[in-house]
Amino acid sequence: MNSPPRLSLRPTAGLAAPGASEENRPRSREPVVRGAMLVADADLQFDWLFADEFPAVMRTVYLIVHDPGRAEDITQDAFVQLLRHWKKVSRYDRPGAWVRRVAIRLAVEAARRERARALLERNVDPPPIRGPVDVDVMRAVRQLPGMQRAAVVLCYFEDLPPSEIANILRCSEATVRVHLHRARKRLAELLGEEVIEDVP
Repeated sequence: MNSPPRLSLRPTAGLAAPGASEENRPRSREPVVRGAMLVADADLQFDWLFADEFPAVMRTVYLIVHDPGRAEDITQDAFVQLLRHWKKVSRYDRPGAWVRRVAIRLAVEAARRERARALLERNVDPPPIRGPVDVDVMRAVRQLPGMQRAAVVLCYFEDLPPSEIANILRCSEATVRVHLHRARKRLAELLGEEVIEDVP
């Protein structure tokens, strides 16, 4: 019988463990029985819980944030928290309820931030862009990856040198030049123009 896939988790900001409740009552550390399989290893217990609970938790989060990508990210973050607290939470009667509650909390916070951002965008007019703007160029810039888009805006719209751009983006000047090079290449493809090598 094959074991469920292992979860690859990325680091995330810490979040205090929820307080004690019915599902958080410590239980004796007895092995978990799944059919004929005896699951005694702590890591394997986590894998079983992840395989069992992740889809349902993500479905709940999706109903809160209404965005599949964000729902998956938030659910992953909740399981990161579970993994960090697993030594303690694994002793609870219902560790699945713990991770679901963390995921719901993260989802509610994300939805609240999104509503606030949308409200601000409706009530605040964007600042005027200096100089004439080519609509096709702006449309193409919006299709760039985030870091490339930021580098292009800071370099060509804000007239900042690579050193300042590197400081703002928290990367090296060499990385800034790579972002600008790739951005110009992609923009040329989108606009049907020839790439001009003019990185400062």
